[in-house]
Amino acid sequence: MNIDSPGRLVKKSLVPLLAGAGVIHFLKPEPFDGIVPPQLPGSQRTYTYVSGAAELATAALLAIPSTRRTGGAAAVALFTAVWPGNFYMAYQWRNKPWHKQLISLGRLPLQIPLIRAGLDIARGV
Repeated sequence: MNIDSPGRLVKKSLVPLLAGAGVIHFLKPEPFDGIVPPQLPGSQRTYTYVSGAAELATAALLAIPSTRRTGGAAAVALFTAVWPGNFYMAYQWRNKPWHKQLISLGRLPLQIPLIRAGLDIARGV
């Protein structure tokens, strides 16, 4: 029986995760608009579409062996760039029912293994 390490499983999941999230940004942008910090200049929808396009592009880079390491670096940049949106969501949901608070708070540490997976891929590990 071959059991993958958690890090390897995260790395394997990046392409479908990013591709799926990228598509959803375009099909149902409203929830993503709502977690764009309002302090950022420009429209929230622009940030939603740009991050969705970045997710699709990163998924494509990761899926192609010759661009996989570049895709890893792009994933690190992307996951780091969208992390403030997760913090803002947790702040927004601070008075919601406990299960929604748990979801919003749970997203914060989940960025760490995603960033780590991108770093590993970028380094060829």
